[in-house]
Amino acid sequence: MTTLPRPTITLTADDARRIALRAQGLLGAPDRRAGVRGVLRHLGAVQLDTISVLARSHELVPYARLGAVGRTTVEDAYWKDTHAFEYWSHAACLLPVEEWPHFAFRRRAYRNRPHWNHELPDGVYEQVVKQLRTEGPLTATELGGAKRTSEWWDWSGTKVAVERALMYGEVVCVERRGWKRVYDLAERAVPTALLHDELDDAECLRRLVRLAGESLGVGTRSDIADYHRLRGEQVDAVLADSGLVPVEVAGWGKPAWADPAALATPPRGRHRTTLLSPFDSLIWERARTERIFGFTHRLEAYTPKPKRVYGYFAMPVLAGGRLVGRVDPAREGRTLVARQVTLDGPRAVPAVAQALLEAATWVNCTNVRVERVDDPALHGPLTAELARALG
Repeated sequence: MTTLPRPTITLTADDARRIALRAQGLLGAPDRRAGVRGVLRHLGAVQLDTISVLARSHELVPYARLGAVGRTTVEDAYWKDTHAFEYWSHAACLLPVEEWPHFAFRRRAYRNRPHWNHELPDGVYEQVVKQLRTEGPLTATELGGAKRTSEWWDWSGTKVAVERALMYGEVVCVERRGWKRVYDLAERAVPTALLHDELDDAECLRRLVRLAGESLGVGTRSDIADYHRLRGEQVDAVLADSGLVPVEVAGWGKPAWADPAALATPPRGRHRTTLLSPFDSLIWERARTERIFGFTHRLEAYTPKPKRVYGYFAMPVLAGGRLVGRVDPAREGRTLVARQVTLDGPRAVPAVAQALLEAATWVNCTNVRVERVDDPALHGPLTAELARALG
């Protein structure tokens, strides 16, 4: 194992928190000229998920940083002219197309897998690739059907084949149509200069570790590994050559590494007040969220309703660089409904009201209704704050 240098820089917990917020685009003025594409490049990965309450998670992420950017603008920014591709990173993610070469190590690993959960009849893979070559871009349904039966998990041979081609890097998703992937050959969709697997595994990992460190600002080994779901030993093998700087963060109790550019300039600027998707990269790793913000966050969408504590799609509220509460939202016509609100004391009321009002405007709601506040004494102040703002 490579011997790593001892840290000579010590950060306070608040320093680390502010560095992380700036690295994630939530402290300081956003780069509006770069827009959604700039957010994607800055973060390096935007997680996808099927749940849509206010909007889907890949829409909520740029909204949290840029404000009420149009939803069509978001989709065009990702898909038009292939500025992004879908692949397995932190989870299923949108990635900047410039990162295509960095995932060669993962494509090779999939190609070398000795077995798959789905058996594939002879010739089906080749037929799917041929059909895309002559007729593409196509959805799985247009290729011949996505399912064998009505069961959601029972993929057809065509669907298995095209998803395998996606993991191998022979096929890419070039857009989402009604949330269905639209597939095309990578050779047509990915710029020629990027369409290669020339980087060896070590160089892929070195670059991804450096990029993860830049996107996090500062992080532990597990934080950095989790960003693109690398194994700990993969991170260990390249960390010394990644360009990240070892630091000590007061109270973390674990070794940490920082982006040297993040250390060069004190993190200052305007704090964003906003609702966050539970899948936002600022908070997607629970242990890091607890360490930085003292905030326990978990998605309860797949928890049986009687066992939920905060709600189906509870969205943390960011304000003043802190996580000050949660909102479980819904929509009824032109009304944004806060089914359940959790507040970190009376001081959080104005921020939560502001976050609710901006979100309502973004999704074309003209009213906000609060159904339940965990602390009943704060229900009146919150609804009064909303009423004042709505006039």
